[in-house]
Amino acid sequence: MARTSAPVTPPTPEPVPTATLDKIGDFLKLDFRRLFVWLRAGLVWALMLAAAGGVIGAAYGLLSKQRYTVTTEILINPANLQVVENDAYSQPGQVDSQILNARSKQRILTSGNVLARVVDELGLANDPEFLDPDQTASTSGAGASGGKSDPKLIAQKSLAERVSVAADETSFVTTLAVSAETSGKAILISQAIVKAFQEELAKAEAAGAGRAAAALEGRLGQLKRDVQAAEEKVESYRRSHNLSASNGQHVSSQTMTQLNSEIGEAQSRVIATQASYDALVASGVNGANPDPAVSAALSALRDKANSLRQQIDSQSMTFGPRHPTIVRLRAEFETVSSQLRAEFSRTVGTAKANLDKANASLASLTAKMNDLKNNVFTDSESQVALRELERDAASRRAVYESFLSRARQITERERIDTTNVQVISTAVPPPGRSWPPRTPVTAGLGAFAGFALGMLLAIAMGIVRDMRQPPNRSGMAKRRGRSAGGQPHGDSL
Repeated sequence: MARTSAPVTPPTPEPVPTATLDKIGDFLKLDFRRLFVWLRAGLVWALMLAAAGGVIGAAYGLLSKQRYTVTTEILINPANLQVVENDAYSQPGQVDSQILNARSKQRILTSGNVLARVVDELGLANDPEFLDPDQTASTSGAGASGGKSDPKLIAQKSLAERVSVAADETSFVTTLAVSAETSGKAILISQAIVKAFQEELAKAEAAGAGRAAAALEGRLGQLKRDVQAAEEKVESYRRSHNLSASNGQHVSSQTMTQLNSEIGEAQSRVIATQASYDALVASGVNGANPDPAVSAALSALRDKANSLRQQIDSQSMTFGPRHPTIVRLRAEFETVSSQLRAEFSRTVGTAKANLDKANASLASLTAKMNDLKNNVFTDSESQVALRELERDAASRRAVYESFLSRARQITERERIDTTNVQVISTAVPPPGRSWPPRTPVTAGLGAFAGFALGMLLAIAMGIVRDMRQPPNRSGMAKRRGRSAGGQPHGDSL
């Protein structure tokens, strides 16, 4: 019988140390003693990195560019100063409007126009702190296709990075913070920003007032032509309808008023002359003299005739009719009587002529009044259209005068600065630099960072070493069993 040979089993190769899920899961259940072993193994490196970090931090605190930050508190009142009545800019009334107005002005504080003013005033485009040559070269290379970069823009950008504002939520106070390499330069920049801010606000208000004045001036020309055209229509209508006026009253109305007064006086004269004529005629030649002003000669002749008559009567009692005295007195009486009759006739004729003249004057004035009434009625109808033309001209004139006065007022308003901005806390030198922190602080931070980095590296190296070791199944199972039974698994070390 042939002998059967047993099969030969090839040798099992040694397992290659690889990172498996079981090994990773085993490491996730590490105890603190294993962690302490790793940290203790890397303690030297951690201390060395801590020392290096401390040296680097101290060197950074000593050698890096220092910055000093100064603050300025500014009260930005949303309401401008009320220096003129009916200002071109309305005053904000509600709280929301005031807050928006104050925040808008606060935004101007760090605007490009303000910073550009500061750059030009202080010459920051030539300051190495704000004009980095490396940055300029890189900017010029990046924008070679667009042309050479402007140093002022670079300085303005650098300045914007060193300026910040913060608003107080309970007031209209804004805090301006400015950083620079020296406290003196920071104070100078802060003062220049506040000055440029006030000038920019005043310029903005002046520009707004200028635009309003220019708009009004542009409209004034057309308004002036409209007023002239309306007034020419009024005068042309007056001339065509013969509606002349004096002292604001039409001539026809003035004439009518004057004629009424003259007619009243003429009626009074007619009544007076009629009464005088009637009294004179009724009195007769030898009547009494109720009114000596009618004729002084008639009054004198009447008095003389009465005197002679009395003498004749008294002498007739003594002498006879042929006595020379009686004859002489009668001759004188006849002469005076003849003169009296002539004077009476003349006085009556004069009174009659005066009465006729007064009646004729009254009739003439009455006729003029009747003619004038027709003209006045015609003029009244024409004045209806005239008054409409005058109202149109007056309204256009009022608008033109209002615009003209407003344009002059706003033009003068351009020269008045009504911005209500007040610096309540000026910039003062700070007690210390704002960046970097003090050298002991930077050294301590560097040492701490180096030590923490060393600890992390020690933990990482310990994990890597343990993961490269071959897996120990029995040990792992034993550790799992002891862990499940509540026993300590110190054998894992």
